[in-house]
Amino acid sequence: MWIPTEHEKYGVVLASFRGTVQHGLPLEIGDTVQILEKCEGWYRGFILKNPNFKGIFPSSYIHLKNAHVKNKGQFETVIPVEDSVITEMTSTLRDWGAMWKQLYVKNEGDLFHRLWHVMNEILDLRRQVLVGHLTHDRMRDVKQHITARLDWGNEQLGLDLVPRREFSMVDPDEISVTELYRLMEHRHRKKETPAAASTHHLFVHVKSLMSANLGEELEVFFHIYDGRENRPLSERFFVKLNKSGLPKSPEKTERQCTLFVDLGSSDLRKDVYIVVHIVRIGRMGAGEKKNLCSVQYRRPFGCAVVSIADLLTADSKDDHLLKVYACNTESEWHQIHENIIKKANSRYNLSGSNTGLAVALQLLHGDIEQLRREYMVLFTRGVSITRKLGFSDVIMPGEMRNDLYITLEKGEFEKGGKSVARNVEITVYVLDIDGQILKTHVAAGSGEPGGDEYHSLVLYHNNSPRWAEQIKLPIPVDMFRGSHVRFEFRHCSTKDKGEKKLFGYSFVPLMQEDGRTLPDGTHELIIHKCEENTSLADYPRYLKLPFSKANLPSNNQTLKGTKESFWITSFLCSTKLTQNGDMLDLLKWRAHPERINDSLSKLKEIDGSEIVKFLQDTLDTLFGILDESSQRYGLKVFDSLVHIINLLQDSKFQHFKPVMDTYIESHFAGALSYRDLIKVLKWYVDRIVDAEHQDHIQQVLKASEYIFKYIIQSRRLFSLATGGQNEEEFRVCIHELFMSIRFFLSQENKSTTPVAQTQAVFLRTFPAVYGELLKIFTVREVAGFVRETLGSLPTAVHADCLEAVKLQCIAKTVESQLYTNPESRCILLPVVLRVLQAHMQEQRDLVMCARILTSMLSLIKKEENGTAEPVVSEEVELIVESLLGVLLRTILEISNRPQPAGPAMRLQFQDVTGEFVACLLALLRQMSDRHYQQLLQAFSSKDNLRDFLLQIFTVFRILIRPEMFSKDWTVMRLVTNNVIITTVLYLSDALRKNFLNDKFDYKVWDSYFYLSVIFINQPCLQLESFSPSKRKKILEKYGDMRVMMGCEIFSMWQNLGEHKLNFIPAMIGPFLEVTLVPQPDLRNVMIPIFHDMMDWEQRRSGNFKQVEAKLIDKLDSLMSEGKGDETYRELFNSIIPLFGPYPSLLKKIERETWRESGISLIATVTRLMERLLDYRDCMKLGEVDGKKIGCTVSLLNFYKTELNKEEMYIRYIHKLYDLHFKAQNYTEASYTLLLYDELLEWSERPLREFLNYPMQSEWQRKEYLHLTIVQNFDRGKCWENGIILCRELADQYESYYDYRNLSKMRMMEASLYDKIMDQQRLEPEFFRVGFYGKKFPFFLRNKEFVCRGHDYERLEAFQQRMLNEFPHAIAMQHVNQPDQTIYQADAQYLQIYAVTPIPESQDVLQRDGVPDNIKSFYKFNHIWRFRYDRPFHKGTKDKENEFKSLWVERTTLTLVQSLPGISRWFEVDKRELVEVSPLENAIEVIENKNLQLRTLITQCQSRQMQNINPLTMCLNGVIDAAVNGGLARYQEAFFVKDYVMNHPEDGEKIGRLRELMFEQAHILEYGLAVHEKFVPQDMRPLHKKLVDQFHLMKSSLGIQEFPAYVRASPVHFTNGSPRTCRNSVPNIISPDGGRGLARRSYPAVNRYSSSSLSSQASNEVSNITGQSESSDEVFNMQPSPSTSSLSSNHSASPNVTSSAPSSARGSPQMAEKHKHSRENACLSPRDRPVSAIFPNPMDPAQRAAPHQIGDATLPRSDPNLSAPDKVRPTPSSWSLDSVKEGAPSFSDSFGKMLCPPVPPRPPYSAGSSAKNMRSQSPVSASRSPQKTTVPPFTPSPTECQSTSLVSNSPVLSGSYSSGISSLSRCSVSEASGTELPVGDHPAYPLPPPSTLPNSVSSSSDEPIRRENKTPPPYSVYERNNPRRPVPLPHSLSIPPQADPPALPPKPHQLRTGSMKLDGTSDPRVPRPRPLPRKVSQL
Repeated sequence: MWIPTEHEKYGVVLASFRGTVQHGLPLEIGDTVQILEKCEGWYRGFILKNPNFKGIFPSSYIHLKNAHVKNKGQFETVIPVEDSVITEMTSTLRDWGAMWKQLYVKNEGDLFHRLWHVMNEILDLRRQVLVGHLTHDRMRDVKQHITARLDWGNEQLGLDLVPRREFSMVDPDEISVTELYRLMEHRHRKKETPAAASTHHLFVHVKSLMSANLGEELEVFFHIYDGRENRPLSERFFVKLNKSGLPKSPEKTERQCTLFVDLGSSDLRKDVYIVVHIVRIGRMGAGEKKNLCSVQYRRPFGCAVVSIADLLTADSKDDHLLKVYACNTESEWHQIHENIIKKANSRYNLSGSNTGLAVALQLLHGDIEQLRREYMVLFTRGVSITRKLGFSDVIMPGEMRNDLYITLEKGEFEKGGKSVARNVEITVYVLDIDGQILKTHVAAGSGEPGGDEYHSLVLYHNNSPRWAEQIKLPIPVDMFRGSHVRFEFRHCSTKDKGEKKLFGYSFVPLMQEDGRTLPDGTHELIIHKCEENTSLADYPRYLKLPFSKANLPSNNQTLKGTKESFWITSFLCSTKLTQNGDMLDLLKWRAHPERINDSLSKLKEIDGSEIVKFLQDTLDTLFGILDESSQRYGLKVFDSLVHIINLLQDSKFQHFKPVMDTYIESHFAGALSYRDLIKVLKWYVDRIVDAEHQDHIQQVLKASEYIFKYIIQSRRLFSLATGGQNEEEFRVCIHELFMSIRFFLSQENKSTTPVAQTQAVFLRTFPAVYGELLKIFTVREVAGFVRETLGSLPTAVHADCLEAVKLQCIAKTVESQLYTNPESRCILLPVVLRVLQAHMQEQRDLVMCARILTSMLSLIKKEENGTAEPVVSEEVELIVESLLGVLLRTILEISNRPQPAGPAMRLQFQDVTGEFVACLLALLRQMSDRHYQQLLQAFSSKDNLRDFLLQIFTVFRILIRPEMFSKDWTVMRLVTNNVIITTVLYLSDALRKNFLNDKFDYKVWDSYFYLSVIFINQPCLQLESFSPSKRKKILEKYGDMRVMMGCEIFSMWQNLGEHKLNFIPAMIGPFLEVTLVPQPDLRNVMIPIFHDMMDWEQRRSGNFKQVEAKLIDKLDSLMSEGKGDETYRELFNSIIPLFGPYPSLLKKIERETWRESGISLIATVTRLMERLLDYRDCMKLGEVDGKKIGCTVSLLNFYKTELNKEEMYIRYIHKLYDLHFKAQNYTEASYTLLLYDELLEWSERPLREFLNYPMQSEWQRKEYLHLTIVQNFDRGKCWENGIILCRELADQYESYYDYRNLSKMRMMEASLYDKIMDQQRLEPEFFRVGFYGKKFPFFLRNKEFVCRGHDYERLEAFQQRMLNEFPHAIAMQHVNQPDQTIYQADAQYLQIYAVTPIPESQDVLQRDGVPDNIKSFYKFNHIWRFRYDRPFHKGTKDKENEFKSLWVERTTLTLVQSLPGISRWFEVDKRELVEVSPLENAIEVIENKNLQLRTLITQCQSRQMQNINPLTMCLNGVIDAAVNGGLARYQEAFFVKDYVMNHPEDGEKIGRLRELMFEQAHILEYGLAVHEKFVPQDMRPLHKKLVDQFHLMKSSLGIQEFPAYVRASPVHFTNGSPRTCRNSVPNIISPDGGRGLARRSYPAVNRYSSSSLSSQASNEVSNITGQSESSDEVFNMQPSPSTSSLSSNHSASPNVTSSAPSSARGSPQMAEKHKHSRENACLSPRDRPVSAIFPNPMDPAQRAAPHQIGDATLPRSDPNLSAPDKVRPTPSSWSLDSVKEGAPSFSDSFGKMLCPPVPPRPPYSAGSSAKNMRSQSPVSASRSPQKTTVPPFTPSPTECQSTSLVSNSPVLSGSYSSGISSLSRCSVSEASGTELPVGDHPAYPLPPPSTLPNSVSSSSDEPIRRENKTPPPYSVYERNNPRRPVPLPHSLSIPPQADPPALPPKPHQLRTGSMKLDGTSDPRVPRPRPLPRKVSQL
């Protein structure tokens, strides 16, 4: 039986439990569980991180822990009883764990590893804390370390700042808001600004001296030198180096490392240096030979200098190599460092080019103890301490030091009877009182230990040597008395013996008889001469002699007059000894009572450091004098006491204050002193008002804190001694003293008067007295003193400085111990509030006001049950009454003020704002119902209440601002929100009661709603974005405050009644914003409001257009900000639009009378919403450009077509433009900008500033847009489109006579024409993409698109790009249309394959002579339709011959807009399917192969091919395939009797197939002849094999002799452009090229042939083939998906799917190695040529509909049914067609297109030869049984009446959109009908002359031209003024031709019955097209 647990409430999982039992709860090790019930070894409960899922688990898996239970029962919560730091660590590590893994995923490796180390460190520390074996101090350190690490991690991960007190997290409910703010601020500041260290230390490590001429030991001395004052700042650091220049004692690091300690900030200047002196120890001369002399001398070597400022910038770990300089003359040695600093180059030089001292120098900052902790290695390894000369900036009590520094300055010596000057060496000894030499008390510096003596430098031959050597004498204090220093002078001989001869000595005693030490300064010592062997052991004898010339008696002239002297400088740094006689006199006052007066007077002149040395003795002396003779010396003792107290205020001595405090508490014994002190103090206070000089009085008042301390302590001692006598007298004295103080404070003075300044001095020190008074007086008494004293200040104070001081005094009062007592608070509060109110109203001293208010409110706390004590309640009431209003005003003022400039000021400004806000929140949190009622009742009028409400709502809006608190202050924000919502709930009642119905006030209500909305939308309340643990904590503590506020909004809205109309449509946007918060309850609450709004608007105006407009505008702006969520999307999909699966808006609307318009509105908003959500998702960082562009296009079109929102539309145009521009889609960018351009007119209407456009006229903006678009068209190589805009601009400039710009525009236009002709364009690929499945964004879902690929992008690359853009998509491996399951699948499916564009501008493409550069534009621009083929078998498949049943399914896709356009892809509008029969397929395959063969033969003949291999391969493929049954298979399939009987309607097609087969045989024969001529030797065997196989093929076809029409002409081809003389090859070419007709230049027949064969040859071939082909079509030989009968090399045709058998996929011209590898998918694009040898397959030809002439029933190919692939011509040096770039394309998307203009055609006379000239268009011969939208087929343009041949002259049948004036008719000659001259016979037999054509001028030969039905390249709005006809330039006119070539008959020339024979031209001939005005239209 399950029993609720009593004590087992909380535990940790010890081992993982799978939970496989019934009701089992799966547990993981480390989970924490709350236990609800238990039963026989099992527990029932839940995991704390997922409390909703409850289950059972074994009790043995749980480690129980102690815990507190709150709210026992169903909703109990458990709080573990453990150290709060442990709890925090555990929860924080859990949060970090998840985020840490994410760091790895996001590839933030650095932070990942750092966090990992920190987490491990915290876990280790956690173990230490849990074990509990730490000492109290160690525990504190560990906790500090833990919290520092936690804070670091939280900051790095962007988590919240945790408020802590003493390492424990603080519950914000348990402390006041002001305290919380202070804690947060403290932690924030700590994080931001580490305090600058005031003390600095220099670490020096000597490494080595590098020099070439060493060999002697060295001594190196470092010291810090002040270049400004030319004096050393520190003692010396001394290092000994061996002969190699390395430290002598490398194992003792303290001998080579030192720390120069206690440098002040003022010492880190540029003119403070580290100076190094180097001394060598050896012979006198550095280069002397070694002699017998072993005596060593200390001699100068060199000096180095480095500035300390350089170390501040250098890397701290740098090693420095210091240059060493030597002085030119030794006499300069003492000042060499000064010369180096001054750069006096003449006085020193480098001691050697490679001499340098290697040292490590590092500046360390902070207290020495702190350094010991941070640089433990440094101190443990050993480092000597080098002290400053003198005390540091701050002297610490207890510091022990007794160092005497003596500097050997200089000497003056006589020659001593020698001819040269002496070499003087000084030896220094210290002797004690007994004349014994003090061992180890002479030190050259720190580093090396002290010695017994010191030897100075020896300066060579110098009687006036200057050494400047400093030595340190660390003599103990007790040995100072009686000790002296002796200096012995010796001459160092340089002779052989090198002996040192004593010739004199000096001495100096260290202490005078009166106890004073040797005074600091320079002393001139007497040199006492002596003999060489004199013994100086008899010290008492010489001590009687005078030592210094300064204290010689005046009568001793002999010593005074001597020239010999020795100068030293002494400096004592001692904490125990003094050189000051006055100090000693004072301390020994009892010995000389008569000197007391003098001594007290001189005390002020004594240095402070001397006084603090003897502080306790001095104080004892003063109070001793006071006790003994208070009447006489009372005033002087008081003044001396004041002087000492004020001395301790100095920062240098402030650390001695505790020494004085200790003295007062423990040593002070003046029980009677209080009377004298009070009396003197009162005397001074009484004199203040009348005194002229206030300085001394101010000093007295400054010391009042300690004076009161002495008074109180004295009184307490007296009370203790006497049992409390004279108490009343004492109280009276104090009262009188305070009366004097109040009197002097009440004086009104200007700020400049001395009295005012004295008042300020007193107020500064007054608060410090409270604590002392409390020791004797009660709290109420002291509070009374304070109230009366502060109250006595004049109210109208003129002194600003006094006001500030007064506030500071109040602040200190509030922060004092006195104020914390509730009894004193009620006495002091009114005074404090009065002062505060006055200051805040005038906005003065706000920083101090904030500080006071913060302190006041920190003390007010509610009790546990939420009620306040009566006293507290009264306080709150008082504060609310006097300060709430002014506090609100202050916050408003400072928030609206501009922020100050300086960073320090700005910081202070933010602090003040934050503090006032915290104060306001603290105050509001303390207010109860009663307080609110009193507050609201206190307003005298409605206006006042209204102003208050507006004010508080505005302040709340300010508090909600994100910048109000730092980003990581979530705790503070939640407290703020809790206070706001509580207050708003109280105030909403006042709003309802006072401002409804007739008293309605819109402004207050609007402010209320606006506040509510921004409250709900705050980021810190969006719980969904938080981690589960954080969300749980917030919900437990505060609940979901958004829902509370939402309910409040709803309730207030319901109260409004008819006033709701005031808020429509203004509140629609804000309320909509609320519904976008993903909180179901909140949405549920808000829905009725929308319904209400629509209802009221309908009542008012009969519609809700306003509601709709506002909704749409707001939706757009909110979505772009990232609001809204997936739930919205789901709701939209399920036709419950806008707001959720709750009683939805739609359901409410359906019950209304206006339901239709309502539902329509909802539908529109829903559709917009879908697009906006897609847009928002796509715009997220990291999304690919394709998605962004597609989405923007979808949205842009929606705004235009459905919503008609012009401004939004234009905004999105520019967003789309920016996307295109960034992605370098310049063509698309141009089209996009055209949309805006189209909206503008050429008018002078002024336009406002908009987006990035300035204020300008409409004309100027349109001009700017035109220029930008042209520039982009130029970049996108879409020059034809740019030309149109140039012309339009040029017309405008011309109409304004702006010839300068007109000229520029014409030049720009010309440059675009040049680029068309000169620059290459890449031909883009096109791909059809289907997006299937519900996971795609709305704008793609279940739609198919055609996309224009990027440059050089093939199918594989495109497919990969799409899969990268949609990483979750699955690529479909077939081209069949998917079924419904795919459409409805909850996934993403992509179906991609290449498609072939079907150009619209057929007339341009069919014109002969138009360069390929121009045609390429029309082939790939303005494409609406695309197609692809799929082979399949219909009926039963014949295994013997599969051609019988092989059909092709041809799909044509029509787009909604043409490509290119405003996007790289457009949706498919409709699909059309036709089926091509097997016979038509066979015709098409053979036609294509024939074309390919022709082209290769032509290229070979014209030497365009570098290599004959392609032709070889092609011939081999066709002939070999034929032998293996290629053409024979067609014969078997279609020429058998059965087929002819069953398909009578295919008679003509069968005939056409037979003709093509014969034609192929003829072409092959001719090709073999050409091949034989060019084939290299090693390929001859293959050629022979081909010839043999060809004969087999002919016989298999049954061809013995070619028919006449085939023999008549071999393969002839036309030339390229009529304007280039490239057609100079013979007109009829034989294989050997030697014979032929006369060479003539004819215009080209083919559309863009790169052939150089003659036009006649081409005409003859045209007669053979029935059509003329361009090289592109000639190459288009790859079979349609039907099986090629011509190839044995079967490679996959690009559009053939895998459903076709492998034999059905032929690619005859490709080598095996070039086959596609993607046979499964079979979705290949066209492939570019790989080389001239192996041309790769190309896309299907862009077949244009030819002009129909004559019998339309003749077999012709549908132009849209051409084979899918074409072979690319081999690049040649002159072929324009050989290399094409993909032209950027142009869109029809808006209903009209750009149309590059062409000139009109010139008129033709009836007899002109041009009448018979037609555009020859290659067409495939297949017919489709289905109806198609393709234009009617055109029969061969060479057909004519009867049996006579028509002269088939080439024609340029141009479209009007070529963009360049071109010839529309190319007349060959007036006499084009004349026969060929006799000698011009072709190589092959011609028909008899009777078959030659009649004169071309005869009317019977003239066919009728069909009107060109092909739509122009882009439909346009026509201009009103048609364009002027452009005359044909002379250079382009066609010269007359003398002899047109004769043409052989064609096999089907007799079928001409339907040709028109009249001579009139067709009235439907296209007229010149006027210039378009606009490029694109919406």
